[in-house]
Amino acid sequence: MSKKSHGYRSNLELRVAADLHKKGIKFEYEGEKLEYTVKTKTYTPDFKLMPSQVFVEVKGRFMPVERSKHLYLKAQHPNVDLRFLFSNAQQKLYKGSKTTYAAWCDRHGFLWAEGVIPKGWSKK
Repeated sequence: MSKKSHGYRSNLELRVAADLHKKGIKFEYEGEKLEYTVKTKTYTPDFKLMPSQVFVEVKGRFMPVERSKHLYLKAQHPNVDLRFLFSNAQQKLYKGSKTTYAAWCDRHGFLWAEGVIPKGWSKK
């Protein structure tokens, strides 16, 4: 997905950036790449909150390939604090699934939020 004229890949990311600015939270947008191996690839988290060093991935849709990628990243970078911000955390993984995005995160040890980044995520 390419960046839109406002510099973010989605309107949801734009809203998150505006909310962070409003709260006075410093951040980098897609400022770092994290390598993970299936075949060597890199991953660029959406936001890195300062000074906490928390990475936030903003998701409207959470596709299977993305879920797999994040499990590889977690296994290969256990000290990286990667969290998710969903537009709808109660969305099911797929039609007919009983598992929500939030439940998937809980099962795999990822912190998550819905709509806006919690204020405490930016604190060290």
